[in-house]
Amino acid sequence: MLFTLSSHQSSNDKSAGHIRQRNETLILEAATYEFATSGFKGASMGNIAQRAGLPKANVHYYFKNKIGLYIAVLTDVLELWDSTLSTFSKDDDPAERLAAYIKKKIEFSRDHSQASRIFAIEIASGAPNIIEYFGKDYQRWFKERTDVIQSWIDQEKMQPIDPHHLLFLLWSSTQHYADFSVQAAAALGKKKLAQKDYQRATDTLTQIILQGCGLTPPKKKG
Repeated sequence: MLFTLSSHQSSNDKSAGHIRQRNETLILEAATYEFATSGFKGASMGNIAQRAGLPKANVHYYFKNKIGLYIAVLTDVLELWDSTLSTFSKDDDPAERLAAYIKKKIEFSRDHSQASRIFAIEIASGAPNIIEYFGKDYQRWFKERTDVIQSWIDQEKMQPIDPHHLLFLLWSSTQHYADFSVQAAAALGKKKLAQKDYQRATDTLTQIILQGCGLTPPKKKG
């Protein structure tokens, strides 16, 4: 990742490390809610501190300014998404790996919907605060992921499709259940999506995407 958080305490001080981790978690959770509800411009360090239950000075101690905290929130969700995709290998069974990826991304949409919406708003605005993230390192990482999918195609493990657009489809279809969950719930006549809705989404996307790749969805365990 291009954006990383630096520690302010000695790694040898276990007590300080535990307090730091707890406070950073509280601050990031509060910031995620604040950015998701107020946007970057409308959010304030004071409101974030209040939501976290910490003095404003503590927030500035761990995160110097609002943009640093905003980037930290985006970094968290990017690491969640990218870490799963980064484990793809040319020796994998594409049906198993793609099905597992769809399942994990739907879980991310369910459990980290606010962070996903913050990312969506940032990208829709032209990524003004994280444009550097999409530089050569990102392009290299993306090429490595598409090369793995192309290797599956070359080994005749799946149908010849464009790996780039397969990833775009995977991203957009799974993140829909975070970014547009209100719309999806309303269409289903609900106030919010239930666990069974996320499971049905997982099953449906798995069937459609894998069959479109010429793959048989793996049988459910248990």
